[in-house]
Amino acid sequence: MSDFSFQLRVQPGASKNEVVSTAEGCKLRLQAPAVKGKANKACIQFLSKQLKIPKSRIRITRGQHTRVKEITITGIDLEEEKRIKADLFLSGTEGA
Repeated sequence: MSDFSFQLRVQPGASKNEVVSTAEGCKLRLQAPAVKGKANKACIQFLSKQLKIPKSRIRITRGQHTRVKEITITGIDLEEEKRIKADLFLSGTEGA
């Protein structure tokens, strides 16, 4: 088991929660505003639900006060890492 980190651009105040593919990578659009950590909390909740990983294993390791975040997911194996990459970076999935 190891940790997996990746960068994600977050857009708070969006009309719906979703992951969209962009030329620079993927962007997470969140309805939550960037006020008092609400967007950060929503980011972790969305990723947890979308990736089917407990919130306790997902951390924002850089960018708590910026739109570009470094996300670290702890305790994953190689197969889980491949699934996460496919879910986030290949499909551009949508959420509720």
